[in-house]
Amino acid sequence: MANPTNVEFRIWRQENANAPARWEEFSIPWSQGMNVISALMKIRENPVTRDGQRTTPPVWVCSCLEEVCGACTMNINGKARQACSTLVDNLEKPVSLEPMRKFPLVRDLSVNRQKMFDSLVDVKAWIPIDGSHDLGPGPRQDPHEQEWRYVLSTCMTCGCCVESCPNYGPQSEWMGPQAISQVRLFNTHPTGKMHAEDRLEAIMGEGGVTDCGNSQNCVAACPKKIPLTTSLAEMFKATTLKAIRDVFGR
Repeated sequence: MANPTNVEFRIWRQENANAPARWEEFSIPWSQGMNVISALMKIRENPVTRDGQRTTPPVWVCSCLEEVCGACTMNINGKARQACSTLVDNLEKPVSLEPMRKFPLVRDLSVNRQKMFDSLVDVKAWIPIDGSHDLGPGPRQDPHEQEWRYVLSTCMTCGCCVESCPNYGPQSEWMGPQAISQVRLFNTHPTGKMHAEDRLEAIMGEGGVTDCGNSQNCVAACPKKIPLTTSLAEMFKATTLKAIRDVFGR
């Protein structure tokens, strides 16, 4: 099959959250190995629509360009994906690009994901240390546990999981599976488990683990294949045990 000479794109355009929205269509030369970010850069070089109208360059967010930072998440053909690792050749044409819908719109394909980062603060998703001096090698860790915890640590806070979650959004205080999974990660760390009770407390109230509707969309949407539903189940069990301890004593 001959390679296409051009690739068609439909891009959601909106100057801000309160401005009228519109679709704009673009046609750019095909190139081998083109991903969505490189296509957007091509459009930005000469922002002229298919019907010859000059327009403003589309706005999006990206940083690492290697599926590590999570910044370039957008809806590509109706599915939340990383634009840097999504190859144009693997997509149905025309390619449709929209912003994520579970976050406040900034402009075009750019959204404000601050709610996700705030939830990491709420659950204390870090390992506290006493000072900045060398604390030594730390406690030894079982290699098997290190292996499965590493998978949890690859979370980019990209938003794919919550974009696919019917419970996440302005209709709910649900903090999302990514924050719950980070509680599991840090509560099983040899040093982090010292603050395990505080993290469990943070996910026991409104917006916590019981707000999960068990749609299981998140685990299918995660680009890092993190076992989010396993983390949710483990943390539901842990919070249930904590509630029993709180009632009947330790």
